[in-house]
Amino acid sequence: MVKFAANRQFHDEVDRRVLAYFESAGRSQKADTAMVVKTGVLLAWLVLSYVLLVFVAQSWWQGLLGSLSLAMAMAGVGFSVQHDANHGAYSKSSAVNRGMGLTLDLLGASSYLWRFKHNVAHHTFTNVAGADDDINLAPFARVAPSQRHRMFHRAQHFYLWALYGFLMFKWHLVYDFQNLARGWVARSKFPRPKGWSLVELVAGKLFFVGWAVALPLVFHAWWVVLVFYAVTSFVLGVLLSVVFQLAHCVEETDFPQLPSGTERLPVAWAVHQVQTTADFAPRNRLLTWYVGGLNFQIEHHLFPRMCHVHYPKVAAIVQTVCRELGVRYTSHATLGQALASHGRWLRRMGRAGDSTLLPIAA
Repeated sequence: MVKFAANRQFHDEVDRRVLAYFESAGRSQKADTAMVVKTGVLLAWLVLSYVLLVFVAQSWWQGLLGSLSLAMAMAGVGFSVQHDANHGAYSKSSAVNRGMGLTLDLLGASSYLWRFKHNVAHHTFTNVAGADDDINLAPFARVAPSQRHRMFHRAQHFYLWALYGFLMFKWHLVYDFQNLARGWVARSKFPRPKGWSLVELVAGKLFFVGWAVALPLVFHAWWVVLVFYAVTSFVLGVLLSVVFQLAHCVEETDFPQLPSGTERLPVAWAVHQVQTTADFAPRNRLLTWYVGGLNFQIEHHLFPRMCHVHYPKVAAIVQTVCRELGVRYTSHATLGQALASHGRWLRRMGRAGDSTLLPIAA
């Protein structure tokens, strides 16, 4: 397993100040009333969009609008509800977190497998090629300096935006089944689901097929169902992929290399999280609401069990500690700046050869 330097100065200090903030404010780190209301709005948006698409739409343009709305609602549920819940950040109750976490199964992906892929592999080994499976886009793209370069990657800053749309097709049809069969994600092994966990996984897949495919087939021709399933899944894939990429695969973030002959990185875990991650558009309240605070990704990586509604307040504390202790903190002021940085990074990685390595920030 990849290990980190033992220095906890930054981690302990930022933990101390954030805890002091919550104690002085008399607030819980879990969901508040606004988050509960938001959950209801997002789920209602999803259901309404589905009803309009399947039962109301009578023309192709009405179907397209319904499909786009459904994709955006599904992404909103994914960003906010399932993400907090599967991190244990929604509630102090494990049963509530588990129930809300099943909204990911509603979207067609296994919450059981996601917790190992995301909470363990990605959150522990962020941007470490070979250990963080979220940056493994091989062979289609190269997003880290140590990954293999292929000639066609020279055009990835053009074509990859479209390929992001195939994320959900991969998840629905390949990824979960592949990981379940082999029992590991990147360097992280996980126990295959048994008992109730297995029931949830299978039932979740069947339920998704039921509402996304089987029920629409009762009312529409198979090719119509296929077209709008494809449109919805494609848009959903783009939304989910781009939000992730803007937080990690940009010019300013680190992609650490393991020093030769060792499995230990030279920085502490908390410092690693800050320097491999970037915030974006922190003053855009509408975007912050929609993406579930994932534009405050640094704060999320430091406090993954904290509900995202608290991130804007916590960000100021984290930035102060970073300045005092000399930890680089990256935040793009606008969504456009983050998109441009990601595009430039894709272009850079597409042009560089295998030998191009970036230094690890101390």
